[in-house]
Amino acid sequence: MSVLVVGVSHKTAPVAVLEKLALSPDGISKLVADVAAIEHVAEATAIATCNRIEIYAEVDRFHGSVEEVSRLLCERSEMATSDITSELLPHLYVHYDDGAVSHLFHVAAGLDSMVVGEGQILGQTRDALRIGQELGTVGPALNSLFQQALRVGKRSHAETDIDRAAPSMVSAALDHAVDVVGSVEGSRVVVIGAGAMASLAVSTASRRGASEITVVNRTEGNAQRLADEYAARSLPLDALADVLGTADVVISCTGAIGVVISAEELAAARGASQRPLAVLDLALPHDVDPAVASLEGVSLIDLRYLADTLRDSDADREVGGVRQIVAEEITAFASARRQASVTPTVVALRTMATGVVEAEAERLWTRLPDLDEAVRAEVLQTVRRVADKLLHQPTVRVKELADTDGAVSYAAALAELFALDPDAVTAVTRPVVQEERG
Repeated sequence: MSVLVVGVSHKTAPVAVLEKLALSPDGISKLVADVAAIEHVAEATAIATCNRIEIYAEVDRFHGSVEEVSRLLCERSEMATSDITSELLPHLYVHYDDGAVSHLFHVAAGLDSMVVGEGQILGQTRDALRIGQELGTVGPALNSLFQQALRVGKRSHAETDIDRAAPSMVSAALDHAVDVVGSVEGSRVVVIGAGAMASLAVSTASRRGASEITVVNRTEGNAQRLADEYAARSLPLDALADVLGTADVVISCTGAIGVVISAEELAAARGASQRPLAVLDLALPHDVDPAVASLEGVSLIDLRYLADTLRDSDADREVGGVRQIVAEEITAFASARRQASVTPTVVALRTMATGVVEAEAERLWTRLPDLDEAVRAEVLQTVRRVADKLLHQPTVRVKELADTDGAVSYAAALAELFALDPDAVTAVTRPVVQEERG
């Protein structure tokens, strides 16, 4: 079994394409469940953010699996069938086996993010693991992979200064807003939404000294809870116009399907005012009508803008330490996985040896029925020690050799040399899978 990744992100596709693939939480769950139902897929989950959607699957074959996973992902887009081949497929990427492991570790460490080093992706990786666990589509393989990816991300933030390089996309967007409205300190900020991104927006605006923060959300109770946490005020979505006219910064990140702020609504709320207003649209699909950028005094900072301005920032960041950590973790994970791959064969070999010892002992007891129990026990223990010593070096060496590069399958060679039953080898891992899933 091997890990397969099929995805699309800001690095391979324009925001317009990503918007057409944006899914609700229920849509993500349905996609994961459908992927898990593919014939050659044993486990599945997905990472879905404002600038990427990636399917992770444990598969028993590459061809067939990649076609089916790609098909399911394409079916979720809003594109016409005739446009998928030309507009979507060229932007998909595929990683397999060690390449998939490497990709996930880079993602969890923030090295593949639009804002290199941002920490929010770590929570989104955790969400992907949780979704698969809740759906029952994550088993031992993906659980181990994602748990290790989370450790890689945590280690990257704990052992380097990557947080100072780029704390979050919200911070990056607010840095650009400063060019429009000046310092965030003392400004009036409106945050639309109440999810993780909105919470980060309120926290960041509060930390930067905003004089007034208003949280606006369709569900007023959610807005109230978030506002209370930061001594802000809350409003229902139908009262949004009341604060748009006096805001200095508007941050919208609802994840809604459809425009939340239209150009006409914003123009009406501002009236004749020409005071500078920075509108930060961090939602996918977009919350804000792009036409607001044509209004006097209004500057729109959205994902398209951030993708263009941040695209070349990677070279300027101090990420060498994180890259080293990721490289070390990829090597360690691959080594552990290769060694673990021979464990079923080693267990099957030792089980076979135990069976041989027991069978021969029974034959000996039949021929020498007068042996007392103490002698029998000593003979049996001696034969067992002989078998263990004979098997010790081969089993140690096969694990060491499994960790070396090369095309030779030492586990297969061991199984062939000792004529191990393939079903016996497979059966060693079967109870583990059932226990993890249960």
